[in-house]
Amino acid sequence: MSNYILGQTPASPEGEGGKPANGGARRYYLPEGLPIPLAQPAELYGPYWEGTRAEKLIVQRNPATGVYQWPPQWIAHDTQTFDLEWVEVAPKGVIYSWTRIWHPVHPALKDAGPYLVVVVEIAHAGRIRMLGNLLGDPMQDVAIGAEVEAVFEHHDEAQPPFTLVQWRTVAPQP
Repeated sequence: MSNYILGQTPASPEGEGGKPANGGARRYYLPEGLPIPLAQPAELYGPYWEGTRAEKLIVQRNPATGVYQWPPQWIAHDTQTFDLEWVEVAPKGVIYSWTRIWHPVHPALKDAGPYLVVVVEIAHAGRIRMLGNLLGDPMQDVAIGAEVEAVFEHHDEAQPPFTLVQWRTVAPQP
């Protein structure tokens, strides 16, 4: 069973910016050794990856109609034009769907299962949906409609460095 907790090791509580407070080794939600995510063509996905490095969630929008779209495309879905812009959206949404992964899809994940993958709907951005890991106990109960927020997991030692968007549930407000 996976015991990876973003930004913490047992001896080093999370400090500023998600980094271990006492300089301890950084641990990731999934183990190291996975290939660097590379979306092709790079110029299409570049603004998204640059945004994640700055801890911003950036998506495409048609400036003429205000319609958001994800994943990135060269053409606006609604008007079939090439006029698209990249805009920052609040890094929060709700769980639309989920699955618990038991079987490794890569050799580096052979001891990482189970882990949770969620489809997050971002209502304030045209109800676009994004995939990501759900942080925390891999055996936790997952509720459709639960509020989540993005967590930016930096892989600064990778070449080139990159940042993944993971998700964590938000505690209900009283």
